[in-house]
Amino acid sequence: MLRTIARWLGIAIIALLAVMVAAQTASAQDDSGRKVKARVAPVYPELARKMNVSGVVKVQVTIAPNGTVKTAKALGGHPLLIESAVDAVKKWKYEAGKDETTTIVQFNFNPAS
Repeated sequence: MLRTIARWLGIAIIALLAVMVAAQTASAQDDSGRKVKARVAPVYPELARKMNVSGVVKVQVTIAPNGTVKTAKALGGHPLLIESAVDAVKKWKYEAGKDETTTIVQFNFNPAS
């Protein structure tokens, strides 16, 4: 009995921390080294919100030398969230660079935010 309570308490604490960490409906991380000049936040799909779906979507992004997103390909995530993440990141603008760059952008979706 005590173990069950401790387990549920642990799960509740983790869930609370996850809610506190998520500052937006969907936040994003990018490790390209190129500065993002314009971000478009993904739209949280209504069906996903109703089903209380949360999770991470990883998108591989190829950035053209002029800073536009050339390609965006989902690498993983909940099927209800993928399309929104890919559509949003395709609208991002990066600072110009001398070469094409490939990076991974990670979107964190949380319906409680």
